[in-house]
This record gives sequence, structure tokens and C-alpha cells, in this order.
Amino acid sequence: MNQTALNLVAIGIFTMTMSTLLSPLLNFSPAIPAIATFSILGLATLDSFQWQGKFGTLCLDWLARFSPAHRDRVLRHEAGHFLVAQQLQIPVVGYTLNAWQAFRQGQAGLGGVQFDTQELEAELQQGKLSSQLLERYCTVWMAGIAAEQLAYGNSEGGADDRQKFRETLTKLRIPAAELPQRERLSILRAKDLLKNHQSAYDALVVALQENQSIEQCYSAIQDQS
Repeated sequence: MNQTALNLVAIGIFTMTMSTLLSPLLNFSPAIPAIATFSILGLATLDSFQWQGKFGTLCLDWLARFSPAHRDRVLRHEAGHFLVAQQLQIPVVGYTLNAWQAFRQGQAGLGGVQFDTQELEAELQQGKLSSQLLERYCTVWMAGIAAEQLAYGNSEGGADDRQKFRETLTKLRIPAAELPQRERLSILRAKDLLKNHQSAYDALVVALQENQSIEQCYSAIQDQS
């Protein structure tokens, strides 16, 4: 069961526990929290096996969007990916800032910045990847985490980024023991790029917040260069 489904299960259990405790005070039937809980658990199971977690992702993301702090963190995370990709000459082909936008575009997950990965995929299919290209993509994948750490001192997002990072290096038969160190180095490289282009990054955050086009986002960066 994926993490989103597990979150729904946790919500269901919490709902049943609190409703059971409060039902004597609120004077409603104990059957009501039980029905609500089983409904949530049923949706979690259906979502996990039939909808690949999309329903739960949309629900949880919808709830999170009420938090200004969450929206700001997402903006800064995705701006980190975008700016570092631009600096390392990896084309950005699109972006979404929440699961609903991603769903409307036919994408799975919570959305984010999409890159042109044709060069990467072509080399991976051959079972090899130049060290320079690998370093560029690893830095871009870790740039969202780097941006959060610079802004907040920690990172809450980036699970998908870490998974992509580790899956790619594993395909290249890089020992698992080396992955944490490579991840830290990639985050440090991303932080250096972000700090060296702080004004461009700040302008990009505003452009993303206004849902500007890819071309306008590039212009916002270049205007600060």
C-alpha cells in the first residue's frame, strides 16, 4: 500500500478513535463513526489498488493547499528545481504546483517541474551515463531539497526526487553505500547555484506563484542575470 493510502488509513483510525471518545458527549450513535471509518478505509484500499493513489493524493493535497506555509514551501522547492535546471542547461518543458494541476495534465503524483530527459534516457538505455551528465541531473533532482533547506533549515518534500536519484544510480550499478554521500554532494552543488543566483531565484518564485509560462519564467531569470 502506498504512502497516500497509509495516510488515509491513519485518518480513518484517528476519526474512529476521536468519534468514539466524543460520541457520549455529542449524543450521536456509535455506528456513525464506524461507518465513516470503514468508508475511509474502503476508499484507501480502492485508491491503492485501482487508482494508483491518485484520489488520496488529490484529497491530501487539497487539504494542504489551505496552508500558506505549505504553498510557499512548494513554490520554493519547485523554483529550486527550475533554476538549477536552467543553470545546468537542462530544458524545462512544464511545471505544476499541486496534484490537481498535475491530474488535469494527465500526470501522476503531486506535480512539479518536468524536464527534457531524452539525452538521459538514451544513455541509460545503452547502460552507461557520462559522469558529467549524471552530475547535472543529480544536482537538478536534489535542487528542490536544497532550496527548502536554504529557506527553512530542513526539507519536507523531495521523496520522489530521492527515489529517482537512487533508482538511476542503482541502474548504473553504483554501490548502495555510496548513495548517501553522492546525495549530499548533489545537494551542496545545488545550494551553491541557488546562493550564487539568489535574485534570479527570488524572481522565479514570483513568476511561478503567478503561474507564468515557461518562457516568462526563463525571462524572469535572465532579467536578473
